[in-house]
Amino acid sequence: MGLAMDTAALQAFLARDFGQVAGDFTVDSVGSEGLVLRLKVTERHLRPGGTVSGPSLFGLADVAMYLAILARIGPVALAVTTSCSMDFMRKPAAGRDVLAQARVLKLGRSLAVGDVFLFSEGVPEPVARAGLTYSIPPAKT
Repeated sequence: MGLAMDTAALQAFLARDFGQVAGDFTVDSVGSEGLVLRLKVTERHLRPGGTVSGPSLFGLADVAMYLAILARIGPVALAVTTSCSMDFMRKPAAGRDVLAQARVLKLGRSLAVGDVFLFSEGVPEPVARAGLTYSIPPAKT
C-alpha cells in the first residue's frame, strides 16, 4: 500500500491541527515500513532525576502511531487512541532526543493496530515499547 502523506505533509498536519504539541516533535522519516518521530527533549520533558518523564514518552509513542496511521490513510484528524499498553524498560540517556519507531501491524476500515519502540538517540537498546490500537472514523460519503 502506498503512502497518503509524506514527511512534509505529516509535519504540516501536526502544525496545523495540533499546534499545541507540534513544536515538540519532528518527523524524521516515513515509509512503507513505518515512521520515525523525534521528541526534541527540553527541560519541560524531564522529571526529577533528570530523565525524560513517562508522560512525555507516552505522548511520543501516541503521536508516532497516530502519524504512522495517517501516513497510510491521509489526514483523518478524528482517528483516536482506543487502547495502549506501554512497557518502560530502561532510563533514557541524559541529554539526548528520544526517537520513536512506529509500525502499523494491521490497518482495517475501523481499527488500526501497531507498535512503537522508543530509543535514546544513538543508543541501540530500547527505553520503552508500546502497543496501540486506534479507532478510525467512517469515511464520509
